Amino acid sequence: MARPEKPLPVKYLVAVLFREAGILPPMKKELISRWGAIDFEGQDHLFNATDYYQPEMGMPLFRRLLAFESLYTPALIVSMKLECNDIEAFFSQEGKRTVNLDAGYLDHNKLILASAKEAGQKVYLDNGIYADLCGRYKTGRYRPFEWSFPDFRDGRYDEELAIIRKVYMQQVKKFRSETGT
Repeated sequence: MARPEKPLPVKYLVAVLFREAGILPPMKKELISRWGAIDFEGQDHLFNATDYYQPEMGMPLFRRLLAFESLYTPALIVSMKLECNDIEAFFSQEGKRTVNLDAGYLDHNKLILASAKEAGQKVYLDNGIYADLCGRYKTGRYRPFEWSFPDFRDGRYDEELAIIRKVYMQQVKKFRSETGT
């Protein structure tokens, strides 16, 4: 019989969707106050894969990836998503979001984003939050699935995710040497 083991810590990230760059400094300050230093900040990518957010947030929209320096347990994903929802609400204007924060994590072989929306591929976790498997690491990149978000499918974040993964792998190596796991 297999005995449950404590999982390795994972690298948390937030995929930030925004229209006005002025929202980023105070929003990042809020993220840092909750999860610590950001050790990776990607470039702004035009978010043109869907017009789903246009009625609420306007156009054009951009997405930027942020990754946190500290590693955490995968179980943090539920509370992180709920706190991201609180941050979105805090920065809303006239009932409309000015920023959309997709909390997630990666490890050596997968990319997970948290969601409050149910779908066939999503696994329910707790408190109305689901885990959405968005990519599996294979042959040098996180390979998307048919259900992955279009902007994660088209490869625009591949280089940045590779950088985040490289940092993560170094951190895990250090973690293992320090803990003997």
